[in-house]
Amino acid sequence: MIGAVLAGGRGKRFGGDKLLFKISGKPLISHTIERLKSADSVDEIVIVASPENAEKLKALGYRVVVDELLVGPIGGIYKALSLGDAFVVAGDMPLLVPEFVDFVVKRFERAKKPACVPKWSNGYLEPLHAAYSGELRSFLEKKIEADQYAINRAIRESDACYIEIESLPEEWRESFFNVNTREDLRRIRGIRGNIP
Repeated sequence: MIGAVLAGGRGKRFGGDKLLFKISGKPLISHTIERLKSADSVDEIVIVASPENAEKLKALGYRVVVDELLVGPIGGIYKALSLGDAFVVAGDMPLLVPEFVDFVVKRFERAKKPACVPKWSNGYLEPLHAAYSGELRSFLEKKIEADQYAINRAIRESDACYIEIESLPEEWRESFFNVNTREDLRRIRGIRGNIP
């Protein structure tokens, strides 16, 4: 299973390239990658970059593929799936819980569905903490060709399996935390398993 880290966002709310912003001496994306790498189910890390940040991200020492579509997360997931089945996360999720990643992958492998996605009781999905089959790629391609870029809608229209978040250990929820603003960096210190 590939661990695909989406790194194509522009970080407008953060005010600069947040993924390379140093936290405890390391770029934000490195914290995400380290946690994803420690999941037993992840065999290889791949960074899905935009054409403008690909070169900088290559310096981190991982395989980098370029999302030329630039249509949001659906384009990044589509690119990642060109390499096979993938567990997809956003590069700004430094508090990933490796056990939760493994749980999702195991459920995905058992369900034999095109995707396995955590879902809140209000119906909200977590598509950037989910496992996807390479076979979903052709379905996403049709959506992209039709200018339908909403990944949540695509997931709902596929035969996905869902994991009810409220039934899981509460501490796993920090896995969904993502950094959008500089204020969020301060919040990290208040979360269990935080970054020093």
